[in-house]
Amino acid sequence: MGVSAHADGPLVALRGLNKSFGEQQVLFDVDLDVERGEVVVVIGPSGSGKSTLCRCINRLETIDAGEILIDGESLPEEGRALASMRAQIGMVFQSFNLFSHRTVLENVSMGPRKVLGHTRVVAEAEARRLLARVGLAHKADAVPAELSGGQQQRVALARALAMSPKLMLFDEPTSALDPEMVSEVLQVMLELAQSGMTMIVVTHEMGFARQAADRIVFMDGGRIVEIAQPDTFFAGPRSERGRDFLSRILEH
Repeated sequence: MGVSAHADGPLVALRGLNKSFGEQQVLFDVDLDVERGEVVVVIGPSGSGKSTLCRCINRLETIDAGEILIDGESLPEEGRALASMRAQIGMVFQSFNLFSHRTVLENVSMGPRKVLGHTRVVAEAEARRLLARVGLAHKADAVPAELSGGQQQRVALARALAMSPKLMLFDEPTSALDPEMVSEVLQVMLELAQSGMTMIVVTHEMGFARQAADRIVFMDGGRIVEIAQPDTFFAGPRSERGRDFLSRILEH
């Protein structure tokens, strides 16, 4: 990968994003820049538009108005150009979406072979390196059904990283996990954040947000209400809605 001609601008620029599902508008004029190497954590109450925003960034959801720029280039709407740009954006969902009939090694190495054209030897060597990075080198020959939920999510993370993405999107990656498995996934994400990966993370894990984020984006009612550094936000949100949200979260 050569250095982008747009290496001086933000990696992700969202301009005036609007999105409706039928009659219900879920995003209102969302503007956001994400710099290279920055970890932006998006928080807010249920139904605030966080996951929809995340899914719009790689066109899993279409937008009604606005523009999404990745590396200074407008996100294509369809076809090969979109597939090419999507290959540079890793995504980890609530559900693991692993191929159940394939081994862990095959799940992680398949994308680089089919999309990036890597040989089996190269793809599998990289897959083993990434499985070691997420603490699962010993599970390379297992199938997903033999893994815990936390292990499956770490495989999904390794699979996304195998594509050498320039951006990682996380949509509530721990919400489907049993509580004791949450920390093992968050730990890998924290290490990834500290390694310099550009990340946009939708989560309700406030400890992770406080520890890993460069900036907190607080959303409510389909709008970005405030953007702040973690220490500033958790010490005292500027907005009443932010204060209300935090008081409810911290009571539990």
